[in-house]
Amino acid sequence: MDRAERERLRTAVEEISGWLAQAQRLLAERSRIVEEARVAGEELRRAAIDVPRDGVSVWRVLPLRKTDESLIRALALRSHLPDLAQLDAEDIGDLVTDVPGIIGDARVLLSARRFLSRPTRRSAAAEAGTLLIRYRDQAVETDLPGLLASLTPNPDSVRGMSVADALDPGIGLAEHLGAPDSGGLELLDGHVVAGLGQAITMIDQVLQSEAAHRAAAVQASNQVRRTETRSRLAAMSVDRLREVTRDRLRVNLLTDAGITTVQAVLDRGRALEGVSGIGSTLAARFLGAAQTLRQTTYDEMPVRIDIRLQTLEATRLLRLLGAWDATRRLRNAAWDLARAQELAPLAQALGRHPERLAVVPLAGRSAQEFLTGVTSVLRRAASVSDVQPGQVPAADPWEDFLARPADYFGMLTELGVAPEDENRIHGDLPEQIVAAVRATSLNTEHLTVGTLRGYQSFGARFALARRKVIIGDEMGLGKTVEALAVLAHLRAHGHRHTIVVCPAAVVTNWTREISAKSTLDPHRVHGPRRDAAVDDWRRDGGVAVTTYETLRWLLPQLHDVELGCVVVDEAHYIKKPETQRSQLAARLLEMSDRALLLTGTPLENRLDEFVTLVRHVQPRLVVDTSGLSPRRFRAQVAPAYLRRNQADVLPELPPLVEVDEVLPMSAKDLAAYQEAVRDGNFMAMRRAAMIQGRHSEKFGRLREIVAEAVANGRRVLVFSFFLDVLDHVKQELPGPVFGPLTGKTPAAQRQPLVDEFSAADGGAVLIASILAVGTGLNLQAASVVILCEPQLKPSTEEHAIRRAQRMGQLESVQVHRLLSEEGVDQRIRELLARKGSVFDDFARISATAASAPEALDVSENKLVHDIIVAAERARLFAEPAVQTADDPTAG
Repeated sequence: MDRAERERLRTAVEEISGWLAQAQRLLAERSRIVEEARVAGEELRRAAIDVPRDGVSVWRVLPLRKTDESLIRALALRSHLPDLAQLDAEDIGDLVTDVPGIIGDARVLLSARRFLSRPTRRSAAAEAGTLLIRYRDQAVETDLPGLLASLTPNPDSVRGMSVADALDPGIGLAEHLGAPDSGGLELLDGHVVAGLGQAITMIDQVLQSEAAHRAAAVQASNQVRRTETRSRLAAMSVDRLREVTRDRLRVNLLTDAGITTVQAVLDRGRALEGVSGIGSTLAARFLGAAQTLRQTTYDEMPVRIDIRLQTLEATRLLRLLGAWDATRRLRNAAWDLARAQELAPLAQALGRHPERLAVVPLAGRSAQEFLTGVTSVLRRAASVSDVQPGQVPAADPWEDFLARPADYFGMLTELGVAPEDENRIHGDLPEQIVAAVRATSLNTEHLTVGTLRGYQSFGARFALARRKVIIGDEMGLGKTVEALAVLAHLRAHGHRHTIVVCPAAVVTNWTREISAKSTLDPHRVHGPRRDAAVDDWRRDGGVAVTTYETLRWLLPQLHDVELGCVVVDEAHYIKKPETQRSQLAARLLEMSDRALLLTGTPLENRLDEFVTLVRHVQPRLVVDTSGLSPRRFRAQVAPAYLRRNQADVLPELPPLVEVDEVLPMSAKDLAAYQEAVRDGNFMAMRRAAMIQGRHSEKFGRLREIVAEAVANGRRVLVFSFFLDVLDHVKQELPGPVFGPLTGKTPAAQRQPLVDEFSAADGGAVLIASILAVGTGLNLQAASVVILCEPQLKPSTEEHAIRRAQRMGQLESVQVHRLLSEEGVDQRIRELLARKGSVFDDFARISATAASAPEALDVSENKLVHDIIVAAERARLFAEPAVQTADDPTAG
């Protein structure tokens, strides 16, 4: 090899040696980066927490802090390593494994050793040199230097990365966390779990303090009872001492000494011995009798809360009830408590709140569902954050009581200091059905309503035990809540799709109640957005709220939906089997194994129509209406029908004060009435005494009642059957007057109108058609009801009154019936009074009279109208009255 060749070889050796060193550094650097990424991935995986749902891990959650940035960068640098193709890897492999030996062999030709080497060694060196020159030329041709440069890692590429970049799919965090789908990682801002640990600690503390809060509430309740007992005894004459002892106690010895009440006896105590004529023996007898009266009075004293008597004891009781309510709600909040238990390990691992949360869905559950669970725990903790053992919330307890009085009365019942009559909440059900209902559990985890009254829980369990039933509870008892309890229970047991069918006027109220009192999702399948709503409902589940009129459109879309339950509100709408509405409802009811028909008027005209409702839910039930045997009828319908009444289950309701305002007719009233009688116009006769406006005696009395209500801060409802009467009232009444609410009021405007009236100051008046409020509206804000004329259908009047007197009403409800002293008003009242008792025992399961005035209906009986007109003609104009064997006024 001549000098030029050796120089060429030297150059090749230097170049190739440089490439070799570069390749060795490159491989070492890549190996280091891969190892550091592996270690970082394992460290992050160990820091991740599995969050379960129903015992199965469904999320893997990794809290990420600023200190984790180096780990994220390690993963990022590994993901940013240039790809090393197989051929390129082979070339580099050859370079670092084979080429070093060849260089060693070739170096013999570049040193003085070539002169001393054996011929075989020089021959091998020459061959190596030839290979190197060829390798070098080939490497230059294939741009091996460029390949090495392109494969060299660049740490600067990840220098600015932070935990916020963890979502970058190139980093591969999802794979390191074991995500089933590489794209399944979601990154949440760390503030979403801020305070989670404290929240779970707070919940645990409150749960542990529930018993203490309950005991404190019971103690405060008993103090109210003691105070009320003392008040009763202070008004109780000492004469009552004789009743206790059944003895001829000489109570005149007490009265002569100025001791006139039982409480005065107790206050004197043993000092009675010093009263003239009373020694130790008689004093002991007096005290023993007084103490017996005190204990008896106390034992029989239910706890009542009167907004007019805001005593210190009542205020403290409300405060403690509010505190107990927070813990009791928490105890009953099964869903929230389950979430807290699931999140506890994550909360313990959070430490200082992280910048980000990496959430990996493991079982198809989204990060949003995880976030919903966190939010529910934080919200639940916030709701009880001011409830600590021995403390009570600082908010005004009376304000909270006025906002939700039914909840407070329910708490008193649950504490046993305002007990319910166990027998009355069962209606008239036979013992075997009652036993089956008692054995049925009720899951309330999806209910957010403060409490269920005992009768409401029984009603919901009756529906669950019997599967398809009619709840005929009297208006104002909360049938909607009973239905929601059923739907919530079914949702907790996996039934995702349920339907409520109701009149259009109460769709808004139903959707509002579902949202306010449960965690169920309402879908308004009515109106212009019904297509989108039904799609959402089919996909996501929840409660579809629809109308009777929408059923024809909706039914074809339900063929592949598994219905958990159908609720039919105001079920008397489907009492006539020949109507299309009833037939469509029947088809819907057949699609579900469970159904709940709600109606406060199950028996409106005829027993046969009530039987139609029974057949909707239990077609195989044999119901025979012949013979008119109330006891037999009750026994037959018991498997399908439950009815309770306000007087039976709401003892805390203030009394209903009913006043018949019997008024003479003014001259203009009488003239209009006589003209209507001559014309044979029955409806004109009914409203003649009101359409004279300020010239009407009835109207004058109406103004007086409203003025008195305004002075007392009471809201007023004015009802009439006639639209022109309502127009006169609207024009003539001063002050804030809302309405008229009539059948022509669009469904979407009805509830907002009621809301405005309820929010107005005392003295506001709502005028309404008495037929328009027969469906679903809550008018509890009012406590004065004025009926401008008697109704031909007593249930219409009853329903209007019950819109105001219902669960949660705090004031006595005054009902003023404006009745003309002469004319048709009294005639109608007499007719209904004589005929109404026939159906009482059928319409109402318990035995209180006049419970179901809906049993008699003369509103569509033209014969009755004609007879009344004829009788009035005879009375006013001496015309002979029509006599007929079928006269319903006879007998």
